[in-house]
Amino acid sequence: MPRPWRLTRAAETSLIDIARWTFETFGLRQADAYEEDLIAKCRDIAAGTALSQDCRRLIDPDLAEDLRFARCGQHFIVFIEDPDQVIIIDFLHSRSDLPGKLAALQGPKPDRNR
Repeated sequence: MPRPWRLTRAAETSLIDIARWTFETFGLRQADAYEEDLIAKCRDIAAGTALSQDCRRLIDPDLAEDLRFARCGQHFIVFIEDPDQVIIIDFLHSRSDLPGKLAALQGPKPDRNR
């Protein structure tokens, strides 16, 4: 049975921004389809069926130990797995400064009790 999952405020904001940009660039049908792809990947992450990797191994060995990512389209879904839930930290575009954005994400630990 999949664990519950949730988005942080940053992830919520990013998902809205992604949908808005996709709508303005490619139209409503593509925006809806891509948003559903991202949400489906979040469900797969929570179910344990999505391929994911440790951010330290691929991007920066100094990142937080529990920070992982899965790829979906042109975005990386950055998340943390707790025993009881999956926390989607953010959606980062593949052309962004991934090391810099990931380092910024690990500033203060995300609020896991929200």
